[in-house]
Amino acid sequence: MNTQAEQSASVIDIVKQLASIVSVVAGVAAFYYFSEIQLLYRVLGLIGVLLAVVAMLLTTAMGRSVWSFVIESRQEVRKVVWPTRDETMRTTLMVLAMVSVVGVVLWALDLLLYSGVRYLTGQGG
Repeated sequence: MNTQAEQSASVIDIVKQLASIVSVVAGVAAFYYFSEIQLLYRVLGLIGVLLAVVAMLLTTAMGRSVWSFVIESRQEVRKVVWPTRDETMRTTLMVLAMVSVVGVVLWALDLLLYSGVRYLTGQGG
């Protein structure tokens, strides 16, 4: 009996998801079909359709799992210890310095290899 309840719930979820897709397509089509109406009202109508679609999707199993993921993610972000402005500046300057050093070393190596190839092929002075 439990399996049947899960299957019917999944069928209802699929119907809701398909209805959501149809609603979004209809909302976008209506946005362009009623082009003679002022843009503000068309945008507000489209936002209303999108909010209704999101509300409908949040009632599905997938929507509930996505919402719980968002809540858990916010809780985890609050636990992060963010670097201070001073630490961020130091790290950024260190990265820029190392990129510059590596760039100069690669440029020198390229120049050396270019000169060596020119010398070996007889094109050098």
